[in-house]
Amino acid sequence: MSELASSGQLRAAFLRWALFLVPGIVLLGFLSGVVAQSGPGNPWFDALRKPGVYPPPAAFGIVWTALYVLMGFALTAVITARGARSRGFAIAVFVIQLLLNLVWSPLFFAAHQISAALMLLVVLDAAVIVTVVAFYRVRPRAAFLLAPYLAWILFATFLTWQFLDLNPEADGRATSGAAVRVQI
Repeated sequence: MSELASSGQLRAAFLRWALFLVPGIVLLGFLSGVVAQSGPGNPWFDALRKPGVYPPPAAFGIVWTALYVLMGFALTAVITARGARSRGFAIAVFVIQLLLNLVWSPLFFAAHQISAALMLLVVLDAAVIVTVVAFYRVRPRAAFLLAPYLAWILFATFLTWQFLDLNPEADGRATSGAAVRVQI
């Protein structure tokens, strides 16, 4: 016997998944940044020459939080599309791109590997495009929720290339984190 869920049951399922996935994805992104000491306050990063298109530092926390929320809702829409063809593939490619995303901050900010982070972003760009296409096949609305993320990742790729171009000597360079005192 086959049972159909009511619209109320479908909304409840979506809400349950969203209450788990949205904060979970935001938390993973936050932890990746904390582990990597990303952004201002990182001595290595603070010493880098910044590209002219580098946004104000406060923008990153706001943008990434919004993007992770959208990613959580997009994944929720796909997960709750029970019986949809290619649903499993869409979820798998989402997980892969999310893992690539979470590795970027430690690679760039903690390991100081600008060129490796740039290569990772190129792979991430492709993975996000595949995810958007896969999500579109399951739930077009989910794919549209990922559009700002794709735009930001492409911008991040350009920005990382600019960082490498402006700071080739910093690629792979470790810093002690110790303060240097200069007395005149």
